[in-house]
Amino acid sequence: MQLFQKFFIVATIWVAAWPVKATAQSDDFKTAQSLDIFHSVLRELSLFYVDSVKIDRLVETGIGAMLESLDPYTVYIPEEISGDFDIVTTGQYGGIGALIKKAPGGVEISEQYEGFPADRAGLVAGDLLVEIDGRNAYDIPADKASKMLRGAAGTPVALKVVKLRGGDTLALSVVRERVHLSDVAFAGLVADSIGYICVTSFTKEGSRDFKNAFLSLQKTGRLRRLIIDVRSNGGGLLEEAVNIVGLFVPRGTEVVTARGRIKLFEATYRTQEKPLDTQIPITVLVNSASASAAEILAGALQDLDRAVIVGTRTFGKGLVQAVRKLGYNTQLKVTSARYYIPSGRCIQIIDYSHRNEDGSAGNIPDSLRRAFKTKNGRTVYDGGGITPDVIAEPTAYTRTTYELVARNIPWSYSVHYFATHPTIDAPEDFHLSDDDYEDFIEYAVGQQFDGRTASELQFEQLVETLRHEQLYNDMKNELAAIQTKINTDKRDKLRRYRQELQPLLEEEICARYYYTAGRIRAMFRRDTQLETAIELETKK
Repeated sequence: MQLFQKFFIVATIWVAAWPVKATAQSDDFKTAQSLDIFHSVLRELSLFYVDSVKIDRLVETGIGAMLESLDPYTVYIPEEISGDFDIVTTGQYGGIGALIKKAPGGVEISEQYEGFPADRAGLVAGDLLVEIDGRNAYDIPADKASKMLRGAAGTPVALKVVKLRGGDTLALSVVRERVHLSDVAFAGLVADSIGYICVTSFTKEGSRDFKNAFLSLQKTGRLRRLIIDVRSNGGGLLEEAVNIVGLFVPRGTEVVTARGRIKLFEATYRTQEKPLDTQIPITVLVNSASASAAEILAGALQDLDRAVIVGTRTFGKGLVQAVRKLGYNTQLKVTSARYYIPSGRCIQIIDYSHRNEDGSAGNIPDSLRRAFKTKNGRTVYDGGGITPDVIAEPTAYTRTTYELVARNIPWSYSVHYFATHPTIDAPEDFHLSDDDYEDFIEYAVGQQFDGRTASELQFEQLVETLRHEQLYNDMKNELAAIQTKINTDKRDKLRRYRQELQPLLEEEICARYYYTAGRIRAMFRRDTQLETAIELETKK
């Protein structure tokens, strides 16, 4: 009842102090009236509901339902996840530098970050934490274990670990430190004179990471063209995207404007620093999961005619969020404005309630889109995301592959492979042998996954429809023949789809030995969108 009492006092004061105007239909009166009704409902439920109720849970549910009626990005941040929210925005935390997941017998390391305490202590993916600070990890949920591993930099955490390789049980004391997750996952030359920088997020100091990566490429003396990859980059801090744009355009260039109902949240963002290179040809890679700050970077460079955009249409998130503190260590992330990039267009999808299955912008009728002009007079459009100058579709996968990835089987096989292979070739040269792939097949069929193809699912639906319409008996012989042809066992499917599955396995295995950079280096061999970007840059 403590939270209820606090809410009662706050709500009562708010209602009493609200400046009610003479007209009963004023907005202020309606707000006060609604607060009074909401408080009354909580009071009645607390006193008379048949079962005991937790008022704090009811309030949180009510807040969630209220915000859900607005837009997808206005959300309530309760105290228990405020720390996780801070990690997303700052890209840093105090901890050991590892991802974990729940596993039978304890908590399993799923990935260790290169150079951080977990990595230096020799922890690898597949190692099992059976004790954390003296507590048996068998019954500790992954989210609680994660909080136990975090803490102030300089403080130790005691671990008991069953090692993947060899199975020995070790007692370790790992000292936490400030873990900064770089926004640049990889930077290097992908062709003789073409630099490549993969940007995975826009967190605090992310533009510094990018600047350092670009300067390192310049120091090679070979850099003549640049590819910036923001595919599947969900965005982050607007200022960091503006700073990256500022590396390639004159100081004082307008990058984005925020406009909203409240003047407090309106602002124009211009580049602040002297640029590093205003002439180098740039290509930006995007896809349907490039959102928010990633779209601002790509869209601004497109509008300023400073880069060619390659890939597929971006997500379409052009709404600005402000974080407001509510008290009791809770926060509200509220949509406060819309973004407008240099041409004057807004990247926000016109109807954000109707999207594709992956959440990206759906089809937008031409009649609803408006034309704008880039700096050099090219026509671009609003209505939802950034449309690339050159469309390059990603690799298409079968349902079987999606199912395996959803079940995390490529990752678990990479751990299985890592346990018995001390070393592998460099990511650019590593390939699974025929025997290795057969080993994967035997491993995968022993795991739980739905092996049905899209064809088999559609066939089952067809049969069900025919039965419902009483047509099945007339066609059962023909249907049986079709079923024999499309139904194959899991082993046959995995052999049939080797061409698309093997590269994914090789990328995951390379990550076990060479970290995230190794995964990206292995991806270069099958990245058709990157190949398109390289071809464009080569022709410039």
